[in-house]
Amino acid sequence: MRSSEIAVSLSLGLVAWTLAAEPESQKKLTELYPAIEPFETGFLKVSDVHEIYYELSGNPKGRPAMLLHGGPGGGSRPPMRRYHHPAKWLIVLHDQRGAGKSKPSCELKDNHTQALVEDIERLRTHLKLDKVQIWGGSWGATLGLAYAESYPENVSSLVLRGVFTATKSEIDHFYHGGVSSYFPEVFADLRALMLQPETLNYPQQLLSLLQSDDAAVKRKASLGWARYEIKISRLDFPDAQVDDVFKEWNPYDFSLIENHYMANRCFLEEGQLLQRANKIAHIPTVIVQGRYDVVCPPITAYQLHKALPKSKLMLVESAGHSASEPGIRSALIEAVNSLD
Repeated sequence: MRSSEIAVSLSLGLVAWTLAAEPESQKKLTELYPAIEPFETGFLKVSDVHEIYYELSGNPKGRPAMLLHGGPGGGSRPPMRRYHHPAKWLIVLHDQRGAGKSKPSCELKDNHTQALVEDIERLRTHLKLDKVQIWGGSWGATLGLAYAESYPENVSSLVLRGVFTATKSEIDHFYHGGVSSYFPEVFADLRALMLQPETLNYPQQLLSLLQSDDAAVKRKASLGWARYEIKISRLDFPDAQVDDVFKEWNPYDFSLIENHYMANRCFLEEGQLLQRANKIAHIPTVIVQGRYDVVCPPITAYQLHKALPKSKLMLVESAGHSASEPGIRSALIEAVNSLD
């Protein structure tokens, strides 16, 4: 062990932490790999209603990694191709039902967690892949856990960031005031969108607004929700930069699909993902978590780590939720390399 690290074992060895003694601001951060383009793209028919878009990049003969986007409804993005060494990995991205380039856009019919799990398995089979690494953050971590617990025999490793297990307490924190202690003015703007702010069913209220026949109502709700989530996702995200995001992005599909899922408790039983963690206890797992993640507080990552005694938890001290924050980005690349 390097002298710059201190190993601390807690809870009779069940929890292992590796803490850097030097400030993170003095560490050399790992940069993303150079931008690459897919060598193959396509659509896979997964139901009578849905076709999902997928793309392959990196090395066609490399170790396969399936990267799961967040949201739900966020869609895959080109930077997601850059966390794995392109000469070593076959990098598989896809847009989940209704999101990104998948068809039909914004479709909520037959759009639920178990369907998305089965879509991952259909895509793995379609591409004739053996065991795959599952990589995902936030909702991508939720879906990754759900897939791994359904098909543990098909998963070689897990890289999870900003862990969210869709319990009632996590959803309440996100929507109903937990964030307000840190972003009071931002939460006040969200609350102002609600027709019944005293009724703590904000995901359902937002979903109703987003399905309004009035285009202006839908636009206000989608922008309001997306602005809320984006603003609280990073430690340092000035309002002007948040405004810039919407110059090139219409967040309607993201807002609609995300609130569809949250209004339905992500179509999971309460506590399901942690309760079934024993099914994936043998899978090499690295959990990357921002210390000051307001969207998905570290307690959930800690609970998952305790449920997976062989997992590694990388707490990034100077970071919030976003994968684009330097410390999180660097830790994710290190996590992948540790499983290489």
